[in-house]
Amino acid sequence: MIGKGKSISHTRASISYGWNQEKDAKIIHSQHLAGENPKEITEEFRIVQSQNPRTKKNTLSFVLSPSIEDGKRLSKQELSELTKKFIKAMGLKERQAIAFVHRDKEHTHIHLYANRIGFDGKAYKDSFIGKRSQQRAHEVAREMGLTTARDVQHQRLDKVKQVRNEIKRVHEEVMRSERPKSLDAYIKLMEENGIKVIPNINRQEKLQGFRFEYKGQNLKGSEVHRSMSGGRIIAQISESANRVMNKSKVPTLKLAGKTIELSTNIATALAKRFAKKAIKRAIDLGIGI
Repeated sequence: MIGKGKSISHTRASISYGWNQEKDAKIIHSQHLAGENPKEITEEFRIVQSQNPRTKKNTLSFVLSPSIEDGKRLSKQELSELTKKFIKAMGLKERQAIAFVHRDKEHTHIHLYANRIGFDGKAYKDSFIGKRSQQRAHEVAREMGLTTARDVQHQRLDKVKQVRNEIKRVHEEVMRSERPKSLDAYIKLMEENGIKVIPNINRQEKLQGFRFEYKGQNLKGSEVHRSMSGGRIIAQISESANRVMNKSKVPTLKLAGKTIELSTNIATALAKRFAKKAIKRAIDLGIGI
């Protein structure tokens, strides 16, 4: 579950949004309030807030978002219990508050509004409220056996790692077994394996690398693996085609029937790679004499 929180000044507009029937909104919790519509609730907030006119952002707004799977199975009563636990964890039990659940989208979420001004006229300290909201939501999720934001993050990282490994495996197989002699051929072979290769062209119309789309992920080549940077991929293709970059000309290549220049970074990387190979060949020949 993800928790977000902040202080706001537009109380009525926010409560009206939470109450929005077009979003299939339902009240799941209310405390120290008697109003039956946004106008009445806002007026009750305002009466208490009038004790502390110096505080302009005098309402607290929170959004609690269980994971998609948790949101689908949690009942109204369980969502109410979740909200009450969060309110207690945030130290808001003695303040006016109202919460709504929205189920109009796949991702069920809760909008909670609490009066920042207490009955004693003191303002709730909102320093680092965003971070505190995240932490308390995490604690409540763990207590209720729900998926935490950290769990979701770990799942996403595991998925990205798996995708990266699959892209790298296909790339290496294409380079080893097919040995493409042009960038177009490489892009086509990768696409035949379900991976879309997107050339990254900068504002100067120069190629500066590649992105890879696969299973809902969009990653830079260097994010997949350092061996898949733009310079290294182009170098591999050039070697397969037995081409050496001409230092006296602006480095270019063919892509979709057009001639495009290489970015300075790629051109420099290619020059260094070819220089190292030339030196190695010279040393090997010398040793062989």
